[in-house]
Amino acid sequence: MSRPGDAHRHDASGPGAYDATPYLPERGGLPAHRQAAAECRGCPLFEKATRAVFGKGTSTARIVLVGEQPGDQEDRRGEPFVGPAGQLLDKALAEAGIDRDSTYVTNAVKHFKFTLAESGKRRIHKPPDLRELTACRPWLRAELRLIRPEVVVALGATAAKALLGRSFRVTKDRGTLIPLPDEDGGGEVAERWAMATIHPSAVLRSDDREAAYAGLVADLEVAARALRRDDS
Repeated sequence: MSRPGDAHRHDASGPGAYDATPYLPERGGLPAHRQAAAECRGCPLFEKATRAVFGKGTSTARIVLVGEQPGDQEDRRGEPFVGPAGQLLDKALAEAGIDRDSTYVTNAVKHFKFTLAESGKRRIHKPPDLRELTACRPWLRAELRLIRPEVVVALGATAAKALLGRSFRVTKDRGTLIPLPDEDGGGEVAERWAMATIHPSAVLRSDDREAAYAGLVADLEVAARALRRDDS
């Protein structure tokens, strides 16, 4: 059955630029966008992934956390940050004084990109490329526009590039509050902040997990202080 707007949509597995824009609903809140994202064909990642994994959390969240993409467990369950990295993030948020139930978590890319291990069974995470990241950006922009959080935290380099531009370096500028760029990247959003830190999965891979985790918590504490400052 065809739907309104189908004639203007394209199959990203064919020629042409990757772009999720034609799949965004013309109106509606987060539920409408979540439903529409399930049908997104804006880039080829939908072909192998189990489903699109949209963001989750309250529409009145004061803080939004943006990761790279769903992992294996997220792809199977249809929710972001439910695997080991998500469990570590929950712990870090609690230590930083941020109420997990009052946050919104999402990813820069909504489909799981992976390669199969030699056994053909285990799915190994593969970073999204620039075309895929650019294609999926309209979903992230829509989430931020609908929620209007006070602070947005990019978790890892891929999320930081999607949110703060390709030249941003997490290793250089992590843990620092900067004005949130507007949707076009040519200005700033008044009284809204962005910050980048490492992805929780980087903590799990670290040779010095204790130090890496402490750094993540310290960065999240910066975001927590920004929220408290706005309360004063």
